[in-house]
Amino acid sequence: MRRTHRLANSPALWLGDRGKPFRYDGLHKSLGMRAKMAGVDGFHPHRLRHTAAHRWLAAGGSEGGLMAVAGWTRPDMLMRYTKAQASARAADEARTLNLGEL
Repeated sequence: MRRTHRLANSPALWLGDRGKPFRYDGLHKSLGMRAKMAGVDGFHPHRLRHTAAHRWLAAGGSEGGLMAVAGWTRPDMLMRYTKAQASARAADEARTLNLGEL
């Protein structure tokens, strides 16, 4: 399809339909539309960051590794994206440690 697109010679990876580059607003609109079609209510692209951060830590990844992969230089960003599921990860960790009832 790219070969037939009017912007086929553009160096941009994603080609828009109105000659504009694909940026955050296009991503937000595209993902929001697809989430609505799938019946997902309240979707926002940053939910993907929250989910990825939680899954990274839940799988045993380090906080430092997550910060590096996500491009975060401040620990407050780590806390922002991981705090929603912190209690779930703590409960899983407690079960794994098998220390009995706490």
